[in-house]
Amino acid sequence: MEFLSELGRMNKRQMLMQGINLGMIITSALMIWKSLILFTGSESPVVVVLSGSMEPGFYRGDILFLYQPKQPPQTGDIIVFNTNGREIPIVHRIIKVHERADTPSQLDILTKGDNNWGDDRSLYPRGQLWLNTGHIMGKVVGFLPHIGRVTIIMNDYPWFKYALIAALGVVVLTSKDG
Repeated sequence: MEFLSELGRMNKRQMLMQGINLGMIITSALMIWKSLILFTGSESPVVVVLSGSMEPGFYRGDILFLYQPKQPPQTGDIIVFNTNGREIPIVHRIIKVHERADTPSQLDILTKGDNNWGDDRSLYPRGQLWLNTGHIMGKVVGFLPHIGRVTIIMNDYPWFKYALIAALGVVVLTSKDG
């Protein structure tokens, strides 16, 4: 409990400055995130692969970078999509794009995980056979292998997430400026 004694030795001005520093770190992270959203056009420009359905291309824990291109999606593109009623987005490859005869601007899209036997229709809501462009959160344009494993650990073990946040808060609050 050395950090408590460190906090006790700080005067009010030092504690206020450390609190402001912590607030600036949080604000900076939010600004970077919002800037990425604007730059990529994707509501979630960075995602973590949570399953093995795209192996060997992407493994559980890989971080993916998304971009929302102006061009329509094509067969072979790896996309992240979300359907109604699903909390967690899915990373899979487009295996078929169908242009409707009655409305050519509207596309029907079928996806499949590279490591799965069949297409994704069983993952779509009941009665839905195709995705449309509104379901797509972004196209995968890059990745960092294994870096996202920390996110998986924090999701699987919530106590770890709170311990990590508390530890980072203590470090910021007790660090000495220069």
